[in-house]
Amino acid sequence: MGLLQEWYVQETKDSEEEKKHRPLNDEQLFFHAVSSGDIDFVRQNCRQQKFTETEGVGILSRDSVTNLKYHFVITTAFVTRLCVESGMELEQAFRLSDFYILKLDHLHTLQSVIDLHDRMVLDFTGKMRLLVKNPGTSKPVTLCIDYIYVHIRERITIEMLAEHTGLSSSYLSRLFKQETGISVSDYIREKKIEKAQNLLKFCDYSLVEITNYLSFSSQSHFIQLFKDYTGMTPKKYRDIHSASSWNVASAGKRDT
Repeated sequence: MGLLQEWYVQETKDSEEEKKHRPLNDEQLFFHAVSSGDIDFVRQNCRQQKFTETEGVGILSRDSVTNLKYHFVITTAFVTRLCVESGMELEQAFRLSDFYILKLDHLHTLQSVIDLHDRMVLDFTGKMRLLVKNPGTSKPVTLCIDYIYVHIRERITIEMLAEHTGLSSSYLSRLFKQETGISVSDYIREKKIEKAQNLLKFCDYSLVEITNYLSFSSQSHFIQLFKDYTGMTPKKYRDIHSASSWNVASAGKRDT
């Protein structure tokens, strides 16, 4: 049987059984909640396990786990697109999407897919909640923010950003501070320190390696900037947060 014939047979069967997909309004409300940072709505949706409801939802595989995985990928794609449209950095959104979709490869139970779905939508929602607090920016400033995110490991200057946006350095500097409330150089330093915090928490990079990885001029310069932003040295930060991260990970292993 050819694909076209198979489709007509299936369509006739579905019509006879009066199969209907659920209204788009429900899905639109959920996706809007994620992209607008409505964490309470999304948490409630997860608690009610709306993701697992089968009534009015298309069957993409006869295997229940594979079917849910396919729906996970579709949900992630929609969430990613809407979050980008609502202001999330393009590269950040796609990297986050890829990260969660790749996690599916190691999941083999319905509950594990459900748990990953909840973590994924809450992660996107949490990031969007922070963005919503800051009004939308102009295209040149958005281009700068995206560029800084992608090139955070490099030494970034206002001249590079000016060339990237096609504006003069002086005008771009004024525009960036006007829209974000912070200078370009301070924003770059802030994002580098945030990246350093994650490296200290989740990786075993030495301070020298982090200094080089994020293109700080020297280790002493990195340590001083880190202390200025966080109120503690990188070593102190790692001692505190790596311990708490280990405890959480250990607890998670005991629960599985």
